Amino acid sequence: MGEHKTVQRTPLGRVKGLGQHSGAHHWWVQRLTAVALVPLGLWFIYTLAHLAPLPAADVRVFLTTPLHMTLMILFLITGFHHAQLGLQVVIEDYVHCEGLKFALLVGVKFLAVGLGLLGTVCLFSIAHG
Repeated sequence: MGEHKTVQRTPLGRVKGLGQHSGAHHWWVQRLTAVALVPLGLWFIYTLAHLAPLPAADVRVFLTTPLHMTLMILFLITGFHHAQLGLQVVIEDYVHCEGLKFALLVGVKFLAVGLGLLGTVCLFSIAHG
């Protein structure tokens, strides 16, 4: 039987989120979000094309449908998570100053979560406002 090593992390490593997942995990999640964005993106483009000429009241009715609201939120969350993963790789590969790298990684995570939350709140506001 193979041995299983336990990874010891420093307090700073825990704060930065380093050592939690392997590079393979990050790679797989990025690929899965990319695959999920294909049908969601096609649905989003189709939806925009058909909703654009409609009055606001019809758009509200469309968004109050649980399926469409769910798909819209999934598109937002998946898109922002995928973008955050991609930007994380770019920052880790090309920013060499550790302090700046840390600040950018934290900033990108906050931005992705904040924009995803803002988009979701805006969708509920449009649908029920």
